[in-house]
Amino acid sequence: MTARPAIDGATRLIGLLGSPVAHSKSPAIHNAAFAATGVNAAYLAFEVAPEKLAAAAAGLVVLGAAGWNVTMPHKTAMAALCDELSPAARIVGAVNTVVVQDGRMTGHITDGSGFTAALTDRGFNPAGKQVALFGAGGAARAAAVQLALDGAAQLAIFNRTVAKARMLAETIAAETGCAARAYALDDAEALRTAVTEADLVINGTKLGMAPHSETCVLPDARWLARRPVVADFVYNPVQTRLLAMAAAAGCPTLDGLAMLLWQGAQAFALWTGRPMPVAAVRAQVFGA
Repeated sequence: MTARPAIDGATRLIGLLGSPVAHSKSPAIHNAAFAATGVNAAYLAFEVAPEKLAAAAAGLVVLGAAGWNVTMPHKTAMAALCDELSPAARIVGAVNTVVVQDGRMTGHITDGSGFTAALTDRGFNPAGKQVALFGAGGAARAAAVQLALDGAAQLAIFNRTVAKARMLAETIAAETGCAARAYALDDAEALRTAVTEADLVINGTKLGMAPHSETCVLPDARWLARRPVVADFVYNPVQTRLLAMAAAAGCPTLDGLAMLLWQGAQAFALWTGRPMPVAAVRAQVFGA
């Protein structure tokens, strides 16, 4: 890793607004990326209460910040504060990355574009593909919208609250023309059909996350006989039960750290105009 230039009068401020933020890996990821690329910037995390979000954003603009990330609970509120939104952020109705230029805030949602970039890095193009997605909120929603924008042919969205999945499917169909359908997560027959026909299977739920790492969204490994790409947004543990099942079935897999890093890489590129060295950053921040 190249040493990051010392903080000086030209150092650009980039940050994270959320509550809580003390646990975030984003400062480590982005400061490692700045060091690797020689970008003269510093990334800090700021604890911001919901009622202070507008003031915090305005203050960062006044201070000349290049931009910032937004995490819970501010993603939806930040979208309403931005002067412009990317197409994906507009459809999702949420923002996790803000770029400031000439005093104007443009909001992006890199959860979805980061996920599709991670797929591209693994040689998978979602255009024309069939997708089975578990979950309909947060990152799963962003991923579904981006996959549709990138040309996915069909999206089968499963969620415990089927009404939430239905709203997402209807929004995607109306905005992108992608054939999106919603199902209850406990609809075993629909689940089996969607997974056995899928080119890409995604867990966007918390099933499999520590301390309940024994749980798994997929009840039967035999449904993976077609060997789709299997992705899990959970990164604690990195090797979830779903990914272990998929690997044993011979499926290509994508872990939650990849999505975390690639969504950060998309934000990094928006702020700096440069690619993030994802593999080097992963090695430095997370090790082997």
